[in-house]
Amino acid sequence: MARILGGIGTSHVPTIGVAYDKGKRSDPDWAPLFAGYEPVQAWLAKKQPDVLVFFYNDHATTFFFDHYPTFALGVSESFPIADEGMGPRAIPPLKGHPALARHLAESLINDEFDISVWQDLAVDHGVHSPLTMFWPPAPDWPGRIVPIEINVLQHPIPTPLRCFKLGLAVRRALLSYPEDLKIVVIGTGGLSHQLNGSRAGFNNEKWDKQFLDLIARNPKKLAAMRHADYIRLGGTEGAEEIMWLAMRGALSPRAKKIHQNYYLPMTTAMAVALFEEPVEKAVKAAKRPKMAKRARRSRAAA
Repeated sequence: MARILGGIGTSHVPTIGVAYDKGKRSDPDWAPLFAGYEPVQAWLAKKQPDVLVFFYNDHATTFFFDHYPTFALGVSESFPIADEGMGPRAIPPLKGHPALARHLAESLINDEFDISVWQDLAVDHGVHSPLTMFWPPAPDWPGRIVPIEINVLQHPIPTPLRCFKLGLAVRRALLSYPEDLKIVVIGTGGLSHQLNGSRAGFNNEKWDKQFLDLIARNPKKLAAMRHADYIRLGGTEGAEEIMWLAMRGALSPRAKKIHQNYYLPMTTAMAVALFEEPVEKAVKAAKRPKMAKRARRSRAAA
């Protein structure tokens, strides 16, 4: 059966990918950001997941306002890197997992999520900008992805609670997949920022820190909030944080945050948080046969 190893919440600011491509690791302005992703990269290298399931939003690159789906699932064997105006990044196309993706599609429909399904379409920085920071291709990607697009651009957008419930449904689907796969769930977006209007350039470090605490400790409180709350506290683009809620819903309530980094160098707060699923059940299951065997020996000796 498939196993969920943990989850990652991360900003997807396009300049993250630019800094990676231009080798800014030692630049004083970017070093704190790169350092923050190093524990995540090391954890993934150790765990070696087969698939990353990505909750992200498309930035009117693949989908546009004449047809922007609320939830859309990519089922392709491969996903090209989108050209967002300056040519595609010089990284390999992302490798998909069609069998898992189609299992997800069927399971989500049966779980009453009417999800769109797409293939042969490009993905933009919502996926690959942070991806290269913690899962760099050398010379190719170490595994596969399944992208799940969430509309945070064209209103009405799905509620925080609906996104959390989507994560719960994705968890049920993943754990019912019969193949032995190791899976990590990713949620991208945020944190506080606003790119337009009278509050352009707005940040709220206090809210960002509170959000990072609640997403680990009490995600249901975040799911109960309204979009107006997210926008008031984190700016118009702060509503992207609902994709973290989808990621968190796909993890067990006992998932533990084992790493966090927060960096605010410009107009957008950049953060990454790593969650690990508990392993106690697997350990207990492994011990159970040995305990039963010892018990039988004790009874026989008596």
